[in-house]
Amino acid sequence: MSTTTTRGVAQPAPAKASPARPRRGLRGNPTVNFWLFTGPFLIGLAIFVIVPIGWSIWLSFFDARYTVTPSHFIGLDNYKQILTNSGFPDSLLTFTVFAAFIVPTTWALSLGLALLVNQLRFMRAFFRSVFFLPTAVSYVAAALIWKMSIFSGVRFGLANTVIGWFGADTVAWMSNPTPPWYWLVIVTLRLWIQSGFYMILFLAALQNIPAELYEAAAIDGAKRGWQTFRYITLPQLRATSTAVILLLLIAAYQAFDEFFNIVGQKATWAQTPLMELYKTALGTSQDYGAGSAGAVILSLLICLVTLVQGKFMGFGRGDESK
Repeated sequence: MSTTTTRGVAQPAPAKASPARPRRGLRGNPTVNFWLFTGPFLIGLAIFVIVPIGWSIWLSFFDARYTVTPSHFIGLDNYKQILTNSGFPDSLLTFTVFAAFIVPTTWALSLGLALLVNQLRFMRAFFRSVFFLPTAVSYVAAALIWKMSIFSGVRFGLANTVIGWFGADTVAWMSNPTPPWYWLVIVTLRLWIQSGFYMILFLAALQNIPAELYEAAAIDGAKRGWQTFRYITLPQLRATSTAVILLLLIAAYQAFDEFFNIVGQKATWAQTPLMELYKTALGTSQDYGAGSAGAVILSLLICLVTLVQGKFMGFGRGDESK
């Protein structure tokens, strides 16, 4: 061991720290740790998602009435049946119009709420929680509240009580099969439940916009309000807006709970694609093959609309300001 001399006194050199020993066993193996954490999720994903999707595609090419075990191969007959001899095409057309209305309306309402909450200087957390709280309510419970309390159609229902203050006549909201009354019931329910969730997404994106952009715009003479919103805020929210619209489109075509509980299966004027598939696969005929074919068509339609919308809005761009 080498020594050093200080004022003539020889002293030993400081010992070097020994290198850290690598962990041994399962804790030190990153591959094992990865599979321990992701294995249960991947197993559940395969059992409850991937296998049912594959089985549904396979079942759509077979005659499968009253059984989920395919026996007789019929090719594309199930697809032809679901597109010609059922109400499924009409439901697709109806809810394409529904999606074209509910998606931009929810987007605008969510963004407007986010802008208002973001401007608050006090009680921001309170209002954020209040607007987000309806997201925790199930569609079934909300549909029953809307149907039995707010838009019940009786004289003392909440909606009829409010319009009665202005001298208007009582409206039978759900017994009138013509627009716009039943759409008003369904749209207000969906707006109440969905807007708070997407408001949180917009609010998080607004808080990530650098303040220097607004300061530079003010120096250049930009006016607060519409100019800064159009040229700074909205471009910076492009990625978030794209994600929100994608989620809204998927949710619109997957609508089931509120329509099933408010409208029911008897009405033919507001049947969603999922309700038509429910009647086909689980109704009196129990045609699982045709139901599976309709599910495949609906999935492909959602993917197509999503890809077109993502391409139009530039989904996946690294710089969202472009």
